[in-house]
Amino acid sequence: MSTTVRPPVRPSMRPGLRPAPVSATTRPRLRWAGVDWVLLGAVLGLVTLGTLLVWSATIGRDDLTGGDPTAYRDKQLVNVSIGLVLMAGVAVSDHRWVRVAAPLVYLGSVLGLVLVLVMGTTINGSRSWLMLGGMSVQPSEFAKLAVVIGMGLVLAGRARGRWRSRVGGVEVGLMLLIAAVPAALILLQPDLGTMLVLTATVFGVLAVSGAPRRWLALLAGGGVTAAAVAVAAGVLKDYQVDRFMAFTNPDLDPRGAGYNVEQARIAVGNGGLVGEGLFDGSQTRSGFVPEQHTDFVFTVAGEELGLLGAGLVIALLLVVLWRALVIATRTEDVFGRVAAAGIACWFGFQAFQNIGMCLGIMPVTGVPLPFVSYGGSSMFAGMLAVGLLQNIHLRASAPQPQRYTASPRVRAVR
Repeated sequence: MSTTVRPPVRPSMRPGLRPAPVSATTRPRLRWAGVDWVLLGAVLGLVTLGTLLVWSATIGRDDLTGGDPTAYRDKQLVNVSIGLVLMAGVAVSDHRWVRVAAPLVYLGSVLGLVLVLVMGTTINGSRSWLMLGGMSVQPSEFAKLAVVIGMGLVLAGRARGRWRSRVGGVEVGLMLLIAAVPAALILLQPDLGTMLVLTATVFGVLAVSGAPRRWLALLAGGGVTAAAVAVAAGVLKDYQVDRFMAFTNPDLDPRGAGYNVEQARIAVGNGGLVGEGLFDGSQTRSGFVPEQHTDFVFTVAGEELGLLGAGLVIALLLVVLWRALVIATRTEDVFGRVAAAGIACWFGFQAFQNIGMCLGIMPVTGVPLPFVSYGGSSMFAGMLAVGLLQNIHLRASAPQPQRYTASPRVRAVR
């Protein structure tokens, strides 16, 4: 008698079986098709433009380059390369390891800020850098990311995986405590620019998390009061107070505190619609704008690439913010939503502050333009944040595997 061999039956073909609900611990499969290519393209465009602008700002500065016109270009390319590796590492990491590493990042940034106060190097009046061999590290840049993920972990732990439209006083207090420790250490440096960015980021995270309006009002009032007390108590340096005075009246000291803003305005105004051409900016070639490869790199775009080139930089930054907010709205994970929204607040306010001080609509505080200004610490922190955004997006867009379980009727027969 012949024996008929039947092909194996897939689980979906077996009678009495139905898909089981996927548990929270089920690990989704990552797809490279799920990478946010728009976000990645905008970041790559910014770092490419930034490298060219840094090169242009330093190509004729022998006092900075030591006679090597490509020195800062090569250093920035190294910074970008390391940053891309860090971004890719965070993007493909398992989300559980990301959460495990988050407290370590926070503790590491706090330790770095303490070491800055103990053995840091003072540059431009602020003790904000640690010298590690031939490399300088600015821990306050990593503190921004640490505060964002720390606040996200607090809210995720209290919500237990479920998004809530409002949070209570306990959650708000814990999140403010997470931010208060690095904020106090940054204020002691004093690094006023980073302090402003951190304050705006914390306020944005609380607003997104659904904190009551009275808490937001108290936070805003407390910030204004703390600023007034800091000025009255002499926490701020004289040059920082002079910068605020020059902001209110740039003609007050055009050769002193108002010099940076005055020269930055001239450089941006020289560009017109299409600019004077890359490497051909008159203000840039003459070295009239201080710190043009770091804090005032946007003036290079305005002068040499004109309104169109400067507008392109702003447009790419807006794309990064847009994608961060989209990622925040599309994920159901509480930690991911808070972290993505916090990163958007961080990038948005820092870009506004940097571009605003180049245009004279914000006081000079010395914060870099994300992904454009020269600097390793700022580049690494920004790339780590983009890697976290990609990680959140990959988890949200990855297909969930289905398991099968027997229906109640089949289980009863068994």
